[in-house]
Amino acid sequence: MSSETAIERDRGAAATPRTTARPSEAQAFRLWLKLGMISFGGPAGQIAIMHDELVERRRWISDRRFLHALNFCMALPGPEAQQLASYIGYSMYGVRGAITAGGLFVLPAFVLLCFMSAIYVEYGEVAAVAGIVRGLGAAVIALVAAAVIRIGGRVIHTLGALVLAAAAFGLIVAGVPFPLIVAGAALAGYLAARRRPGLLGRPADRAGEEEPSEAPRETGLRRRFVKTLLLWLVPVAALLLAGGLVAELAGFFTLAALVTFGGAYAVLPFVATAAVDRFGWLTADDMVAGLALGESTPGP
Repeated sequence: MSSETAIERDRGAAATPRTTARPSEAQAFRLWLKLGMISFGGPAGQIAIMHDELVERRRWISDRRFLHALNFCMALPGPEAQQLASYIGYSMYGVRGAITAGGLFVLPAFVLLCFMSAIYVEYGEVAAVAGIVRGLGAAVIALVAAAVIRIGGRVIHTLGALVLAAAAFGLIVAGVPFPLIVAGAALAGYLAARRRPGLLGRPADRAGEEEPSEAPRETGLRRRFVKTLLLWLVPVAALLLAGGLVAELAGFFTLAALVTFGGAYAVLPFVATAAVDRFGWLTADDMVAGLALGESTPGP
C-alpha cells in the first residue's frame, strides 16, 4: 500500500483537526533530528512517519496542505521525502527552516553511513563482513523489486502507460542516456494530454480542493528566489572550481539532482551506470554493497 493510499484512508476515517500554533525553532529542531533517526522504510515509510508526526500528533500542518505539498514534490526530481521535509521547514521558518529540516532529515544517516562505509572499505574482504553485505544486498534487490511493483501500481492505470513504461525500461537496458528517456517520456505525456487525455490515465480529481487557509502569504518572492538560488549555486561553483575528483562529483550529482524524476529508485540506474561504467568510481559489487548499506540506515 502506498503512503498516499494510507493517508487518504486515514482522511476518510476522520477529518484532521485544525493546526495548532506554530512550534518554536527548538521544538522543530528536535523533531527533525528525531525523524532523521527513525525514518526507515524508504520514501513510502518516511512520508507515512512524517504524516503521523506532523499532521496527526502535533498538527503543525494540515492534512490537505501536507498532501498538496507531497503531490508537488513527487513531480520534482530527487528524493520526495526530503523535499517534503524541506518544504514544511520552509513554510515555518523560511530558508533557515528548510535547511534545518532537510539537513537533519539526512544528517544521522550520513554519519552512520560514513562509519559503515569505512568498515566495508577496510574489512569488506573479511568473511563475516562480506556475508553481511551479501545478505543485505539480496534483501535490497527484493526491496527494489517491491518498490517497482508498488510505484507501478500507483501510476500505471492504462495500456498506454504500461507501453510507455516498458519502452522506457527497454531504453534503460539498451544504455540510452537517462535524461533523454526522461525528456522523451515528458514529451509523450504532453502530447497524450493534448490529443487523448485518458491515454496515460485520468487527470487528478481536484473536486473540493481549495487553497489551505493557513498558508502564509508570500511577499518578496523574487528576492527569496534569488537568495535561495545563490545558496545553492555558490557552494556548487566553489566545488566545481576545486577541480579533480571533487569537481567530477559536484558536477555529476548536480546533474543527477536535476534529471532524476520518479523518486529515489529512479536515481539508481542513472547513478549506477555513471559511477560504474563511465567514471569507474566503483565496481558493480561495490555499488550493490553501497545500496545495501544505504537501505539499512534511516533517511533517503
